[in-house]
Amino acid sequence: MNAGAVRCGVAALMCLWLAGCAPSHANRVVVGSKNFTEQLVLGEIIAQQLEAKTHLEVERRFYLAGTFICHQALLAGRIDVYPEYTGTALTAVLKEKPGGDSAEVYERVKAGYRERFGIEVGPGFGFNDTFAMEMRGEDARRLGVKTISQAATHAPQWRAGFGYEFMERPDGYKGLAATYGLKFAEAPRIMDLGLLARALQDKQIDLAAGNTTDGLIPALDLFVLGDDKHYFPPYDAVPLVRSETLAKHPEVGEALRELAGKISEAEMQRLNYAVDGEHRDVKQVVREFLRGKGLGR
Repeated sequence: MNAGAVRCGVAALMCLWLAGCAPSHANRVVVGSKNFTEQLVLGEIIAQQLEAKTHLEVERRFYLAGTFICHQALLAGRIDVYPEYTGTALTAVLKEKPGGDSAEVYERVKAGYRERFGIEVGPGFGFNDTFAMEMRGEDARRLGVKTISQAATHAPQWRAGFGYEFMERPDGYKGLAATYGLKFAEAPRIMDLGLLARALQDKQIDLAAGNTTDGLIPALDLFVLGDDKHYFPPYDAVPLVRSETLAKHPEVGEALRELAGKISEAEMQRLNYAVDGEHRDVKQVVREFLRGKGLGR
């Protein structure tokens, strides 16, 4: 059996599990997240805010792999809310072509999720975490490279590393390679998202697709290439919530609205670094952040 068949089989089994095991949680709310640091931080922010502002029991179900699993968990009622990004929702879930500014993409996603899935898109947290094509800062300075177009001229001598989801999604590698004419010395390595920055630093790869709010970018002297052809859409971070949950517990929506616009890109990068770079406990990091914003307990 080939790798694609195995992935399809695993996905099918996961869907059956999600659909068949949806629990009833009338007096609690379940917060989910994907399996990388920023999602863990955002999930914890949501969880602590709900604990502070509602009387509901809050359960955490973090590290739920990628977008597909989180989306299916939300539809099946395994989770009630999780953080997502508008560009991801638009292209990977709604299967629409990217285009438009942040406000337009937000409204398209909000309307699409409500009509097709019965899921509400909450107000944005305040930052856009777009894909970041990263290389070592020393190489960028030596070569005078500032944009993806400039990097494409050197790419045939480079090795690239990307996450599995980036390789598969419609706003990922295939479209990027076609837009910029990217060709590498060998097929891109598929790596865990948490390993990409270190792999760049250790010169295992020369180019990676990370995120602009990655806390290790300044810490490891990585350089983010400019998307000069505007390939990537806006990826504003937003909470996705089941409409059923909001109908039963309107206080959930009220609590989430208090988080609107509260996190800048610089703040998100610092939060990520506190967990990734300083290896601090995420609950304590989030608790301090929320208190600084006059939120939480």
